[in-house]
Amino acid sequence: MVDPPMNMARLAAVDAAQAARVLNEVREARLAGKHARIAPRPVIEQSWARMLRSGVDPEHGRGSPLLSPEEVGRRRRESPLRHVLPVLREGLLSVADVARHIMVVADAEGRVLWREGAPAVLRKADVLGFEVGADWRENAVGTNGVGTPAVVRRPVQVFGAEHFVRSHASWTCSGAPITDPRDGRLLGVVDVSGPLETMHPATLAWVDSVAKLAEARLRELHLTSLERLRTVGAPVLARLEGRALVVDRDGWTAAVTGMPYVRRLALPNSLSPGRRRLAALGSCAVEPLAGGWLVRAADETAAGVRMTLDLSRPGCRTLTVSGAAGPWSRELSARHAELLLLLAEHRAGRSAAGLAEDLFGDGSRTVTVRAEMSRVRRYLGALLLDRPYRFREDADVEVLLPEEPAALLPHSTAPALARLRGRARTATGDGMRTPGPNRMG
Repeated sequence: MVDPPMNMARLAAVDAAQAARVLNEVREARLAGKHARIAPRPVIEQSWARMLRSGVDPEHGRGSPLLSPEEVGRRRRESPLRHVLPVLREGLLSVADVARHIMVVADAEGRVLWREGAPAVLRKADVLGFEVGADWRENAVGTNGVGTPAVVRRPVQVFGAEHFVRSHASWTCSGAPITDPRDGRLLGVVDVSGPLETMHPATLAWVDSVAKLAEARLRELHLTSLERLRTVGAPVLARLEGRALVVDRDGWTAAVTGMPYVRRLALPNSLSPGRRRLAALGSCAVEPLAGGWLVRAADETAAGVRMTLDLSRPGCRTLTVSGAAGPWSRELSARHAELLLLLAEHRAGRSAAGLAEDLFGDGSRTVTVRAEMSRVRRYLGALLLDRPYRFREDADVEVLLPEEPAALLPHSTAPALARLRGRARTATGDGMRTPGPNRMG
């Protein structure tokens, strides 16, 4: 069989009406569960399969209410794509208008935020619901030049009846994803659409090249903003002792002092000035800078750190850490309480295999242990060391135990916990009847 994608592109370029008929035959055959004389292109066939699995109606789609003007305005203000609209307009609109196409820019959720181009084509798009605020995800309106590129993360051209929903069969769309050059996150899709007879095979390459120009512009803007922030922050860092960073609002590093360079610092979704705890640094002082934050790590080594694991009451699994930046507490899962209790007992350290034996009676279950210890380190940071796993040597660790041995993490079936309960019962006699909680550490 000859290559279907290339043949369909050439056919559409030469005879759009014939291409529309052939594509319609292919679509109808596949929807009826029959073999078509020309196979759909793989990207289209895979998209159709997704639509059939998700139950999208091939006659009408699912449809979603338009976003309100206020919500569209909010999304526009928050979208990084607002910074590259001049690039998209310069690269696409002049040609699109002449070729009777429109340019559409949608966010990562498939919502149309901007739409410009030939007035006559805009009116036709209104009939299809291809308007500002509309939802053009695949699972809402089927295979299309906005939703499909967002799913497959590469440029896609959708010819005529390659659209899953019948009402879109007179349309052709060429869309390309725009990703954040910093981390690859999908920001949205730029699409050029118009009547089928105006389609040209080169449209997709043109749209993709402009999308890449937009990503290059975003990269340039990011580097410029970091350089501007570095100019502000470097003199501040020069006056400080200890570990400190200057980062932008998203955590990208502009400058550091007293520590190795890190490309990005993980920040909570809502960060405000004051004493905060960050997974990578532990306790920190956070101060605002123009366009970013000054983050100073507390010198917990000099001040000393006290860690209290409170298991003294039923249902109580609390870790409290007191250091230079003040105390903070965290409610623990049962598994994390088990692990921290075991590390408190083994201050010299415990290997992953040893912890697996303690928890499961099976030293081979190291993958589970390592995954859980990785989660613990997200909040303990530098206070927890590895190879073997252990608390930092200068940390003062105290464990508050219940009066009754049986009340020590009572739902735990870990062999090591059974041994600890037995030792406590032997040490204090039947019932462990001492006034107040027992202490270990």
